[in-house]
Amino acid sequence: MSDPTASNATYVRKGFGLKAEVQDTLAADYTGALVDRLRAGDYALTAGATTVRLAREFGFCYGVERAVDYAYQTRRKFPDRRIFLAGEIIHNPHVNAKLREMGIAFLAASGKGFDYAPVAPEDVVILPAFGVTIQDFQVLRELGCVVVDTTCGSVLNVWKRVEAYARDGFTSLIHGKHYHEETRATASQVEKYPGGQYLVVRDMAEAELVTDYIEAAAGREAPRPSIGREAFLARFAKAASDGFDPDRHLARIGVANQTTMLARESLAIGQAVGDAMARAHGEAYRAEHFRTFDTICSATQDRQDAVVELLREPLDLMVVVGGYNSSNTISLAALCAEQVPTYHLADPDEIDVAGNRARYRKPGLHHEEAEVAPWLPRTGALRVGITAGASTPNNKIGEAVARIFAIRGEALPG
Repeated sequence: MSDPTASNATYVRKGFGLKAEVQDTLAADYTGALVDRLRAGDYALTAGATTVRLAREFGFCYGVERAVDYAYQTRRKFPDRRIFLAGEIIHNPHVNAKLREMGIAFLAASGKGFDYAPVAPEDVVILPAFGVTIQDFQVLRELGCVVVDTTCGSVLNVWKRVEAYARDGFTSLIHGKHYHEETRATASQVEKYPGGQYLVVRDMAEAELVTDYIEAAAGREAPRPSIGREAFLARFAKAASDGFDPDRHLARIGVANQTTMLARESLAIGQAVGDAMARAHGEAYRAEHFRTFDTICSATQDRQDAVVELLREPLDLMVVVGGYNSSNTISLAALCAEQVPTYHLADPDEIDVAGNRARYRKPGLHHEEAEVAPWLPRTGALRVGITAGASTPNNKIGEAVARIFAIRGEALPG
């Protein structure tokens, strides 16, 4: 099981052949008729003076559909066994609540992985779409329980890239959130090789600390003064591999990213790091000591592109539906907030129709939540854009749309 693509009696990666048996239940739990109407109406719905426009790519991606499908299949396959889930299957509160209702227990985080103390050899453990660390795989192999692996294929592609960097002696510079399950799992791949190293940068501001350090170490005057070795190590104490030494391990760099980050920022970070290495040591050095690869998944990119396209239209506000811990949803909200007032709602229940209130998270790095009332004007023309993260089911998107029209006092057409 240390090789997540291996096949044995206790390791399942392709489901149980029960898709047809669980399809009706999945449809009842997650399908949204109102979203279907929006699609049929060229992604728009108008009632009275209110128009809602839906981004053309939104909601569940293939990897999420697969993960949720396999979780339902697992419950059907093992009706009498205890089933555990390593963390959350995806970052959506509604979906995870459904799994709890099905009797699936969620394992708590522990260190860089999860606490498997409650698991016995006769139990079943589902791995989430984000994947788990190589240490988690080792623990599960030693337990001998049945493991159902729903790790997204896009995540596996990043793992291969990071593993190759470590094999060839490159430090993996990962654009992501060091505490996110996917990034923890990705970073752990360097440990397959002795001396493998990684460094996680959250954004361009942190990447610039890296580029400044590279140039300062080479004796060049960087655009900003380097923060120095001790401050650098303190800043990235939780985001670097054990034994990370910026004086040694920034000499050869391979860039990767958490698949759900803002794509343009990932590309810009890769460009900035490569340029800094060239300024410090020359173009020939960059060619030999720097690698980069766009590992943003296609579904994330498609949803970001669709939002950019929607924002070209006149809109009064954007609603983004998805879990507050969903990285791709946060990225969508950040994109929208650059152009128009934006409300990131974890769930449509955050909309109080009677009070015309909305509780939401403000887009940005500080995760500040707020409540606004009155939220929507009761009269006058209003154009609302809406989208959702890759882990948000269609029925939750539809419920948000219905509440918008209800606040406006508009009966849905048809």
